[in-house]
Amino acid sequence: MAVVTGGSAGLGLALIRHLTQNGWHVVTDARDGERLTAAVAALPRVAAVVGDVRDPRHQEQLAAEVRRHGRLDLLVHNASKLGPMLPLADVLPGQLEEVLATNVLAPLALTRRLLPQLRGAGGSLVGISSDAAVEHYPTWGTYAASKAALDHLVLTLAAENGLRGYAVDPGDLRTAMHQRAFPGEDISDRPLPETVVPHLLALVTGGGPSGRYRVADLVAEVAR
Repeated sequence: MAVVTGGSAGLGLALIRHLTQNGWHVVTDARDGERLTAAVAALPRVAAVVGDVRDPRHQEQLAAEVRRHGRLDLLVHNASKLGPMLPLADVLPGQLEEVLATNVLAPLALTRRLLPQLRGAGGSLVGISSDAAVEHYPTWGTYAASKAALDHLVLTLAAENGLRGYAVDPGDLRTAMHQRAFPGEDISDRPLPETVVPHLLALVTGGGPSGRYRVADLVAEVAR
């Protein structure tokens, strides 16, 4: 069984589709109930839980779904907030705190709730990262800081709990969030999320060593 947060669109939905096509049961969530229900309506073996991943009550709902199933093989922290595209000196403390609440504190709190099932299954813990976590792009600092923190959170939790941990940079994708980062620009040259999912899941379900990975490197390795 897998938990994939932020499953109503983009990479999260692409992950869920691929997992269910391969026989997995999946628990997912999103804040927009209508959008989430419509996105997963035709997919088998999906439990969709409407709510905000930052909300402790919602986190407990997700944990209850996992306990009903009895085990958890894969937890993917995909839900993410872009935040303000501003120079860091112009970012207000509350703006940074809001991004960290979604991208760092919520994944930590949810992982803590699900550790018994993850440890019991010898599962994998995944954080969807970004090249911004290791590069330094003007106006991306708020999001970048949160993704750098998520990388360390995922890999440290995995090391502390005997899990496989993966911080995965999927690359620039044709998603609504990426479009928000480039308002008014044509991002149709970016690949669709569906194109990177097989490589991402081959990594995290293949038993490879914990670490930080770029999907572009995984694709290049397969091509060699």
